[in-house]
Amino acid sequence: MSGPSMRSVFRRHRWRLLLSVVLLFTTMLAGVSLLGLSGGFLTGAALAGAAGMARSFNFFSPSAGIRGLTMARIVSRYFEKLVGHDVTLRIARDLRVWFFRRALPLAPARLGSSRTGELLARLVTDIGEVDGRMVRAVGPLLALAAMALAAVVAAVVIHWPAAVLLLVLALLVGAGVPWLAVRRGEAGESLRAQQRATLRTIAFEGLEGVADLTALHASDAWTLRVDEAARQLARSDSLRRRRLIGGNVLHAAISGLGLVAMLWLALAAFEAGSVSAPLAATLVFMTVALLEVAAGSGLAWQALQSAKVAGERLEQIVEQAPAVDDPAQPMAVPQTAAEVSFEQVVFTWPGESRQLLDGVDLRLAPGERIAIRGDSGCGKTTLSALLLRLWDPLQGVVRYGGIDLRQFAQADWHRQIAWLPQGAPVFAGSIADNLRLGGPQATDDELWEVLEQVRLGAWARQQGGLQAWVGENGATMSAGQARRLALARALLRKAPLMVLDEPTEGLDVDTAHALLNDLAAALGERSLLMITHGYLPEGVVQREYRLQQGRLTEQG
Repeated sequence: MSGPSMRSVFRRHRWRLLLSVVLLFTTMLAGVSLLGLSGGFLTGAALAGAAGMARSFNFFSPSAGIRGLTMARIVSRYFEKLVGHDVTLRIARDLRVWFFRRALPLAPARLGSSRTGELLARLVTDIGEVDGRMVRAVGPLLALAAMALAAVVAAVVIHWPAAVLLLVLALLVGAGVPWLAVRRGEAGESLRAQQRATLRTIAFEGLEGVADLTALHASDAWTLRVDEAARQLARSDSLRRRRLIGGNVLHAAISGLGLVAMLWLALAAFEAGSVSAPLAATLVFMTVALLEVAAGSGLAWQALQSAKVAGERLEQIVEQAPAVDDPAQPMAVPQTAAEVSFEQVVFTWPGESRQLLDGVDLRLAPGERIAIRGDSGCGKTTLSALLLRLWDPLQGVVRYGGIDLRQFAQADWHRQIAWLPQGAPVFAGSIADNLRLGGPQATDDELWEVLEQVRLGAWARQQGGLQAWVGENGATMSAGQARRLALARALLRKAPLMVLDEPTEGLDVDTAHALLNDLAAALGERSLLMITHGYLPEGVVQREYRLQQGRLTEQG
């Protein structure tokens, strides 16, 4: 599935980015001009005083210029930081939205191959590297290039050999030294990014599974893994810092030699009568200021390299081909309840040779309720994935109302289904927030009605009503209450077809049976396909099948 590129996010903020670069250039220009003008003014004032010409020396114009440049630098610096931070935060926001929009259509088929911690690292750390690419890297380098050009032009007006020297120094400290510091560093940045992701993944999975690690007495071993991952990242960070320090040392050496060369050139020009003493001092002080401004070029080049690697890592995720595609001209989904049929369906997971489904035939009439049983790994969940059209069958066809699901737009088809996956989450928020994920337009009365259907009405009133907070992952709820809330959310969709994947997994027998009986009463005329391996009370479904060795067999 194609979508907007990462560049489109930056293009959306191009005017703010341009303003940020202009303000940064203005700050640099004001700073370099201030130091150059101050140096020339002080030199001229000292010479005028020594020669007894202080009364005829023009103190007012340079003083006014110094005050003006000082104020301009303060104001431009303030607004440069204000605009720079503002546009960076806007880009960070839009990059996350862009990543979600591009990545969500890949879930769960394509994203299932990526660990949660790895995705979290890309969402947080990599986007953090990319969002400041313009403000921390490209912007400073553009402003530095413009500043160097302005300084060279000013030096040409004063003394052209000094302009040549300034140009050489600008190229050396602004491009040559940083290139030496970061050359062949892309592989190191890639390794560092992967190490950050590995550390985040190990730490995240350890926190998620802390109860199991504690029960198995494996916490110490896991801590050692985290420590080792942290040490590897620290070594990469240390190597990165050493490269930058080496570049700074080389920058300082070249700056020192360049400053001595400019001092000699300015003195020689003054002795030859080519420039006045104040202008000779201006050249020297302008060189000092330009070299100081260029000191940050190494960080900017390094930030540019990190952003490039991080951007490639983000695109590795979102540029994956989706498992299924929408047709060029989708057909309309029947608006009335229709029959679902699997016809000689064959499916094998990518990279595997075993056929999970081998010629499956199944029919689900409108309003009918059926259950699919089978051992773990036999392909039950795969059957529901094909019905949800997360994947397409390798052979055979899945139809709704006699129409191949591949002829429907995915969004249109998904509106016909209410899905309750195994381990359906309860999100941090209120009871109403969780329910309205299934029915965004549902009224409060409809929310209370569905809560009563799943026997959560009394509990919700005890908690304080629909706006009661349920906590992270339903921390304030029992497992049975969380499963009932997820079921209520699915019922709110009012879709003609409901698909349940192990709805009673992890519940005790009494809770499971009560949940299933409530489900049967709440379904009404909806069709039901239930994936389960547990015992079902009488009346919950009308037919049961067993999936074994890729084939469906109806049970008596």
